[in-house]
This record gives sequence, C-alpha cells and structure tokens, in this order.
Amino acid sequence: MARELEAGFEHVPIRSTIYRSGAEDPTTFTHDFDKLVASGNLGLMGPDPRLSEMPEKPTLIDFFKQRMCNTQHLMQSARLALNNGYGEKVAFACLVHDISVTSFISGDHGYWGRQLLEPYVDEEVAWAVEAHQYIRFYPDEEMGYEYPEAYIKYFGEDFVPEPYIREAYERARNHKWYRTGRYITMNDVYAFDPNVRKLEIEEFTDLIGRHFRQPDEGLGFDHSPSAHMWRTIMWPTRAL
Repeated sequence: MARELEAGFEHVPIRSTIYRSGAEDPTTFTHDFDKLVASGNLGLMGPDPRLSEMPEKPTLIDFFKQRMCNTQHLMQSARLALNNGYGEKVAFACLVHDISVTSFISGDHGYWGRQLLEPYVDEEVAWAVEAHQYIRFYPDEEMGYEYPEAYIKYFGEDFVPEPYIREAYERARNHKWYRTGRYITMNDVYAFDPNVRKLEIEEFTDLIGRHFRQPDEGLGFDHSPSAHMWRTIMWPTRAL
C-alpha cells in the first residue's frame, strides 16, 4: 500500500489478503485496511483509477476487453472447436472455459468459472466448464485424447493430481455431459499458437448473443448468485 500512498491517491486501493498470500505469509503481515486506518487516509470504495472505466451496464464482451488477460487462448480455443465441427455450444464453452484464470483466480479455475457463468449460460456449458478442470488430466483413448505432453512441461513428469481431482473425474466419467467437457479439453491445450493472427472478441458477438444471457442491469448489478464475483473483477481493490 505504501506505493499507492506515495503516488498521491486521494482514495487508497486496498489489496485483498489472497493477492499477497504466497509472496508473503498471511499470518505475518498487516492487512492493507489496517494500514489505511493507521495512516488516516481514505480507502477506495469504487473503481480503481489505474484501470479503464467500465460501462454503466457492462457486458461479457466489456469484461473480455477491459478486465481479462490472455483472451487469445480462449478465442483460439473457440475458433478451433468451430473449425473442428463441434458446434456452437461447445465452441462457446471453449470461449469461456478459462474465464476464471483470465479474469479472477487460477486455482480450481473450473469450479470458479462455473460459478461465475452458471446464472447466464446453459446448464451443460456450466457443468463442462467445471469438468474440464479435472478430466483434462486423464486420457481417453476412445475419444482420441492423450495426456498432453505440455502438461509434463508445465507440471513435471512426477505430477499426480490431488485425490479430489481424481474423485471428481471418476464421477464425471459417467455423466451425461461428459463428452462436452472432454471436447473442451480436446480444443484447449492446442490453442496456444502464437503464430495465429490476432483474434478480436467482436468476432464472437453472435456466438455470445446466442449462448450468454446478458442481464439488462449489467454483469455485477443483476443480483444473481455470482454478481458479486463480477463486481470484484470490475473493482478489485475496493477497501470493503
């Protein structure tokens, strides 16, 4: 928080504990809000001035353009699914499968992604977004899915998923929408091509319009079970 104070912010942005945990031991540091109280400064309770201002009624496309990183991977994945003939529902699921990673949090991103999306998408899409997190670690010879060599590079040859991941996979294996989740994995790890032309989210406007129920009030303001998550992405440094 010291840098923000030195920068002369009228209202000081506050980092949540999880932002700092890992780089620092949370049991040993003082929360930014406590530092704020001690300093006598005012805390930020709205938009962070370092970020672009969101529209009054933000849409999914607005979040893609203003609050998400690495969106090329998502768009490449969706385009790959369309080119491979998997249909619009799978393509849309691919477009949002890593939405938690790109906008919110990486760990358990399938679960977080499902919660973000569930009020606005088909139930099958929400389920598949969660399921891709755990079924990606297990090959499926019948469907032509091998354990990705990239995962050996990313996680090491000795990596073994946690037991809860294995248990979730076993449950998913017999689920009626298993194939949809598997299709995401089949169009996922292969969608990191730096040589593909840069895609624009507007190219997927019609796909989003047909498969995402945009709330009239704007994402974050519709009082859905995940509205608070969208507000957190929009205003990530509010004091409370």
